[in-house]
Formats: sequence, C-alpha cells, structure tokens
Amino acid sequence: MTDQLSRVFAALADPTRRDMVARLTEADATVGDLAAPYDVSVQAVSKHLKVLEDAGLVSRTREAQRRPVHLEAEVFDLMTKWIERYRRRAEERYQRLDAVLAQLDQQDPRTTEDTTATEEGTAS
Repeated sequence: MTDQLSRVFAALADPTRRDMVARLTEADATVGDLAAPYDVSVQAVSKHLKVLEDAGLVSRTREAQRRPVHLEAEVFDLMTKWIERYRRRAEERYQRLDAVLAQLDQQDPRTTEDTTATEEGTAS
C-alpha cells in the first residue's frame, strides 16, 4: 500500500498530470483529447499517462480504433483513507491541547481578574 501511495503522490506532484486527472473526472478521453490544451507533443502526454498508469490512477481500454483513458477512482479511496487517518490524529491532538488550555484558564486567577477589570473599564 505504501509503495502505491508513494507512486500516486509522486505522479500527482506534476501540475500537468494533476490537470489531466481533473479533466478525466469529467469523462474518459483519448491521448489526443488530453494533449489538446497543452503545447506539447502527444508523445509527451503519453509519457505523463504512463506515470499515471504505473501509479494506478488511470487505465486504458480499447474501443475499436480508440484507446480511451479511464480514471481509476479506487485509488482516490486509498489516498483519502491515508490522509483522513492523519487528519483525525491531528484533530485529536488539537482537542487535547484545547482541553489543557481550557483547564489552565480555569486555574489561572489572573484570567478572571483581567476579564473583570476589562468589563468594569468599558462600563463607565
């Protein structure tokens, strides 16, 4: 799993490949379709697609004379699970920190005095 994640993140490190993936979320496309907006050769786009294919992000099928490129959504589930696990851990750390800070605020008499002094100063 980690090896595939490394390949996926490495493949998505390139902005052209990210753009291709974004365009493939709309519909399958041929290499020519994907090459159209770029000022590069079809061969260069094919190399980008090979990287995406090796990472498991896309696959190619054969439909008569066409070879459409298809986005493999399952890989995004793998990425999402990995990211979500670490997001949850970070969130838990922040919640523990918030609890500690709240407890410190309750124990610090200066906090209450400062609040009271501020409220009294604005009342007059």
